[in-house]
Amino acid sequence: METMILAGHGPWHHEGGPGWWPVIPLAFGLFWLLVLGGGGYLLWRRTKSPAKAESVLAERYARGEIDEEEYRERLAVLRS
Repeated sequence: METMILAGHGPWHHEGGPGWWPVIPLAFGLFWLLVLGGGGYLLWRRTKSPAKAESVLAERYARGEIDEEEYRERLAVLRS
C-alpha cells in the first residue's frame, strides 16, 4: 500500500490537471520566432539604409545643393 501511495504522488503526478507543460513548448517556439524575426528586421533595415542615403544624395545633387565632384565623393564614401 505504501508503494501505491508513493507512486501516485511522485513529481510527474500532479492532481488537478496537466499543469504548464503544454505552454512551455509554445513559449519556446514563440521566443525563437521573435528572435529570428527581430534579426531579420534588423538585417532588412541595414540593407535598406544605403539605398535611401544614395537617393537623398541624388536628390540634393538634382536640386543643385551640391556639385558633381562632391556628389561623386560622397557616393564613393557611401558605397565603400
